[in-house]
Amino acid sequence: MLSERDDEGQMLLATGMVLMMSLLSMAIFGVKMAGIAMPHDPAGDTTITASAEIVDSLPALTYDRAQIWYDGGLSEIESVEKAMASLHDDILHHGEIRGVELKLLDITVSELDGIITVNCELGAADRNSMLENSIEFTINLDE
Repeated sequence: MLSERDDEGQMLLATGMVLMMSLLSMAIFGVKMAGIAMPHDPAGDTTITASAEIVDSLPALTYDRAQIWYDGGLSEIESVEKAMASLHDDILHHGEIRGVELKLLDITVSELDGIITVNCELGAADRNSMLENSIEFTINLDE
């Protein structure tokens, strides 16, 4: 008779534990849904900041890299294309370090009267936001 009561007590305890775990799980889910679990992140503008840095520095970085290849004997357009390809990879890595996905999309390099025009889209995203910027700039490596 004593072992039967022990078994009943253990079953009652196990049932209570399962119920408590279910209630706790629902409470955690409710808090996440309400957004209460997410403290204010003052660095929440990372996507905007990172994409602004890229937009501001991309023309100068492209020029500097293209100039190295141009001085090495490549044509202007080939130099700029190589520069943009290498910057694409570096920007991906820069975004990974910052916790933001940064990607150059639809890169086109064209030449008209010795002036190289670069057009591309910069996609930037983190878990909270997504941003897309159109970038266009010109480069003249003969200057």
